[in-house]
Amino acid sequence: MEFSSGRMRLKQGRLAGDRRELYPHSLQFYLEPPTENISLAEFESFAIDRLRLLKVVENLGVSYVRSSDSYKTKLEAELRRLKFPYRALAEDDYEARRKDHISHFILRLAYCQSEDLRRWFLQQEMDLLRYRFNELTESLRQKFLEYVNLSFEAISEDLKNELANELSASTPGLSMIKVKEQMFYKVGLVDAVDLFRARRVFIKDGFAYVPLKEMDAIVLNNYRTKLSKALALTARSLPSIQSDERLQPLLNHLSHSYVGPDYSVQKNTGKISLEQIDALSLKSYPLCMRQLHKALRDNHHLRHGGRMQYGLFLKGIGLTLEQALEFWKKEFIRGKVDADKFDKGYAYSIRHNYGKEGKRTDYTPYSCMKIIMSNPPSQGDYHGCPFRHSDPELLKQKLQSYKIPPSGITQILELVKGMHYQLACQKYFELTHDVDDIGFSLNHPNQYFVESQRLLSGGRELKKELSNSGNSQQKSNSQESMNSSSTPTSSNTTADAELDGLEAYFTED
Repeated sequence: MEFSSGRMRLKQGRLAGDRRELYPHSLQFYLEPPTENISLAEFESFAIDRLRLLKVVENLGVSYVRSSDSYKTKLEAELRRLKFPYRALAEDDYEARRKDHISHFILRLAYCQSEDLRRWFLQQEMDLLRYRFNELTESLRQKFLEYVNLSFEAISEDLKNELANELSASTPGLSMIKVKEQMFYKVGLVDAVDLFRARRVFIKDGFAYVPLKEMDAIVLNNYRTKLSKALALTARSLPSIQSDERLQPLLNHLSHSYVGPDYSVQKNTGKISLEQIDALSLKSYPLCMRQLHKALRDNHHLRHGGRMQYGLFLKGIGLTLEQALEFWKKEFIRGKVDADKFDKGYAYSIRHNYGKEGKRTDYTPYSCMKIIMSNPPSQGDYHGCPFRHSDPELLKQKLQSYKIPPSGITQILELVKGMHYQLACQKYFELTHDVDDIGFSLNHPNQYFVESQRLLSGGRELKKELSNSGNSQQKSNSQESMNSSSTPTSSNTTADAELDGLEAYFTED
């Protein structure tokens, strides 16, 4: 990607003639980087708009079920407002498609710089593609599959009629009538493994028979693989980008402007005493941390994954290094670890988490996304997300033991069944704090703790102050979230406030 004045770009556009053939479809996998010249002003504008869009995607994803009308309405409104492709539009969609293409690659440069940034970017881009793919008509879905070389064989009407009973029985929600109306594809089992595990497709002779309505899972798996590899390759090329004095400051500012607080620095550091932790775990811990704390108290030990997840959470809520060493040592020596063994085998890793050993990296508490998507627990582990990693029956028993009402447990389990794990955690917050709407999008265990403490101390009015000062984890208008029939000019008012500083940065001399 090169840069030139706005006038030069328009001139080159005229010379190049009509370039609509560059974007034959409103969707793409972003396999080829843009090669045209763009101005720095356009670079900045495109980047900011895509950041706004991806943050809206993130907040809607943890506030609504992705297939709900509210989710679709609000996301379409934001795509329209920011002038991104929101459906397979007519021919005058070229500028929106061009903006979509270029802005993706700009953020790919900014968000390839660390594992957390890559994970965040990948998740939001996948959610965006899922929405846009599912909004296509059946004929346009077929054209898109051909466009991205996912040319799976559509089965004949004769074969479909022959397998009609099996297809209806094996595919949830498809009656015999709907089977006859639906197009089915013959897909290799490797490409349909997620659908197979969820028992959503008919399997025969090593092939899955996938209805067109389920093809989004195949598309997303393929896209995830391609984008993950592309982000890794982009990260390797960063040294050449970092040598460009125009780009590197902009990319760094972009990557640090929009993934929300990392809870690495807390104003209440040292204000929480070790004696308070047991009580706090009962009233202000998210379920994942409450589970870890209870396991630690019961077993006087946690494996490495649990120590990392819980230890960094405790750091985030305000425990100092000295408090952390005392806390873990007191608990471990109640078990099978004596003081000398603790000092030699465990104290180092605690100091390491606080940036006092090794590379002196000051580690940050794990976000919900990181807990859900990485390092799943095995036998004897207690880390991870209980809504994602627990057996539903065990989760039900745990919620019952915490006095969650039966109707609330049913709601949580329905959200878990639909793989809406953060929504399930939000529902858990509402039920344990006796509120109807928490008024924010839950993205982080430490955010859960902060919001719980604020609510319990009667300080809910502080949300407005934090929202105005740029806390990316808050929503400034919970009433708008509840009114799904309204047409928002922006689904994320807080996001607009957050980017004021970013735009100011870009306009500085």
